[in-house]
Amino acid sequence: MDFHGQKTLPAARSIKELEDMLDSNYTYIVLLNSHIGQLKSLVQLAKSKGKKMLLHADLVQGLRNDEYAAQFLCQDVKPAGLISTRKNVVLTAKKHGLISIQRLFLLDSIALESSYKLLETTKPDYIEVLPGVMPHIIKEVYEKTGIPIVAGGLIREKKEVEDALKAGASAVTTSRRELWT
Repeated sequence: MDFHGQKTLPAARSIKELEDMLDSNYTYIVLLNSHIGQLKSLVQLAKSKGKKMLLHADLVQGLRNDEYAAQFLCQDVKPAGLISTRKNVVLTAKKHGLISIQRLFLLDSIALESSYKLLETTKPDYIEVLPGVMPHIIKEVYEKTGIPIVAGGLIREKKEVEDALKAGASAVTTSRRELWT
C-alpha cells in the first residue's frame, strides 16, 4: 500500500492552506487543525476536487478522542483516512475500511518500546514517526514492524525529506509550503 507514488503529504494547519492544496497536483492531503462543524463540508469539498483527505483525529476541535468520536468521523465525515496517537481511533478507522495511521512521538527508548507494543495491537496501515528527522529510527521501526512509515515533524529542509525517504519512509508529511513542491 502506498500513496500512489506521492512522496510528500502536504499538511494544512488552516482552511486557507487547505484551499490552496485543493488546486494542487496532490491526491492525498492532510488536515491537521479543524473544527467539528466544518469537517463534513471540507471532506466533501476535497472529494469533489479529487483529493483524498487524511484527517488528524486528535486535532479536531469540539470532538473528544474516544471510540464514539472515531465512529462519527468514519461514518458521517468519511475522510480517506484517520491519523491518531490513540489506539481506539486507529482500530476504528481500520474496522471501517479507512486508511489507518498510528502517530508515534518517539521521544526516547521507553517511548519506542511502548510503541512497539501498541503496534502489535493496532497493526495500522501506516506508522507516522515523529520527529521525522531520525533516519536511523525510521529504518529501525520499518525493519521491526514491516509497516510502511510516514515521517513527520520537524522536517524543515529538502535534504531532511530525502534522508527520510532514503531511510525507508513511504512518504513525508509536512506543513512547510516550500517543501510541497
